Amino acid sequence: MPQIEETYDVVVVGAGHAGCEAALAAARMGLETIIFTVSMDSVAMMPCNPNVGGSSKGHLVREIDALGGEMGKNIDKTYIQSKMLNESKGPAVHSLRAQADKAEYSRAMRMVLQQTDHLTLRQAEVSGIMAEGSTVTGVKTFSGGTYYAKAVILCTGVYLKARCIHGDVSYPTGPNGLQAANHLTESLVNLGIPVRRFKTGTPARIDKRSIDFSKMEEQKGDERIVPFSFTNTEEDIKRDQVSCWLTYTNETTHSIIRSNIDRSPLFSGAIEGTGPRYCPSIEDKVMKFPDKDRHQVFIEPEGEYTNEMYVGGMSSSLPEDVQYAMYRSVPGLEHAKIVRNAYAIEYDCIDATQLKPSLEFRQFDGLFAAGQFNGSSGYEEAAAQGFMAGVNAARKIQGKEPVILDRSQAYIGVLIDDLVTKKTMEPYRMMTSRAEYRLLLRQDNADLRLTDIGYEIGLIDEERYAKFNAKRSTIESELQRLESITVGANKEIQQFLERVGSTPLKTAATLADLIRRPELSYELIAPIDKHRQELPADVIEQVNINLKYEGYIKRQQQQVEHFKKLEKKMIPSDIDYDDVHNLRKEARQKLKAIRPASVGQASRISGVSPADISVLLIYLGM
Repeated sequence: MPQIEETYDVVVVGAGHAGCEAALAAARMGLETIIFTVSMDSVAMMPCNPNVGGSSKGHLVREIDALGGEMGKNIDKTYIQSKMLNESKGPAVHSLRAQADKAEYSRAMRMVLQQTDHLTLRQAEVSGIMAEGSTVTGVKTFSGGTYYAKAVILCTGVYLKARCIHGDVSYPTGPNGLQAANHLTESLVNLGIPVRRFKTGTPARIDKRSIDFSKMEEQKGDERIVPFSFTNTEEDIKRDQVSCWLTYTNETTHSIIRSNIDRSPLFSGAIEGTGPRYCPSIEDKVMKFPDKDRHQVFIEPEGEYTNEMYVGGMSSSLPEDVQYAMYRSVPGLEHAKIVRNAYAIEYDCIDATQLKPSLEFRQFDGLFAAGQFNGSSGYEEAAAQGFMAGVNAARKIQGKEPVILDRSQAYIGVLIDDLVTKKTMEPYRMMTSRAEYRLLLRQDNADLRLTDIGYEIGLIDEERYAKFNAKRSTIESELQRLESITVGANKEIQQFLERVGSTPLKTAATLADLIRRPELSYELIAPIDKHRQELPADVIEQVNINLKYEGYIKRQQQQVEHFKKLEKKMIPSDIDYDDVHNLRKEARQKLKAIRPASVGQASRISGVSPADISVLLIYLGM
């Protein structure tokens, strides 16, 4: 019987957040690309929390946008509430988060895929990877189709041999009851790619009409809207926002959980996979933190055109009857009606130390991987990896060097470096504390750090690049102007300083010096800045941060210079670590397994000591 045979440059397996970014990047770079999904309903689906961004994750989204990706634009189109987190703290940890209309987010992203040149969206289950020796040649589908390609990107999310569990109930399905991908794992294992089992989970969805919001604290969005995409302004996306709500668990909730903990598959051993440490289930939180008398519960709308409300903070795999009891013990949820049960989901994934920093498998030419398949968690982490995998697959086909962002350039660099260098034993989540140069890697300056790279890749067009260069030039000019204008200790200036609660001048000072004072800012000194011009809010933000944190920024830049020295010391790909005498056994084993590209990467491998690095440097003659 004849079977379909087609040829593409790039095949993307999976159309979640990683797959969408991978396929869009490759297609926009001119590569003929096909993206497979087990269901059109799963394209850019949000099976768990209904939001994009948050602490450190907002940084990733803005970096994706600065490079030419899609996630920031899509959430700007489909958000229902926007909030800047950590505003009481320094700018390094300010993080944008937006509540999404889940259905609209998925629909809008699907339309972008369908309207992109060089891109085909296809519903089919990929069941096998084809290879000739160590070179990948394409994929086969369960229906018998053969799709030849120069590169294949695996973005399977949580679908590989997925199993949803609550209590004694276990379903062999993907999230939201969608079809699992049950056949690809065998092909990977046959190729010699080891897989492992991870687990994540989600809370129940509750009917809005059954909630008593009068017992909860209303959580409104910000008055000033900050877009995720640098292509948008507040005016472009401002809208009436939808509220979220805050309530808390209590001792009754915790007692219900403790008395039924033997029925939790997490504690009974029915779940094999390792779960995320930083996004635990409510039963995990209750058992591991017995001293806490309550936990926050956020009630978040899933969209404008649904009554489903997400019970943030109460992820669970407890049986259905226990779920009803524990949810109804929470103030405001006494009469809650569950629309969808909470559940845990297990799935197959890989240890990402099998990958190069380009996200290509070391042992297979042309095979790339991204997203939760790599052992990470979260929509944003997936999208970031997908974007980089798509770019690097395209560049490999084009005969160009891969784009590798290092830890001093982007949170994306930290994320990928951690995944491919450090053996993560649980689903990896991005956090600001993981970035050692986070003052330089702020979300507000993602465009200044990365848009040049996006332009060089070919994903930032001329019009956008010209606007970006104009913004950068304006910032530099304004900083120079403020450093050059001096004000004296005259009566007008002294009265102004007294009026705004600042110390009087003893000698003349520049406007820049005044802005550096903690109590002053670019906006506050406007009355004494005679030549000031109206500037956009994002330019003013950069001026304020650059002046106020100048000393700290310079110190981190010096640290980066030291870091770069080790990153530039490349290790030959064919090095035989058995020839490097005086390496400790553990270090030799780890270096052989991970095969770091640079001395800098080698220094971050767990089990490789500074003494081992010194031995390696001597061997390499550095």
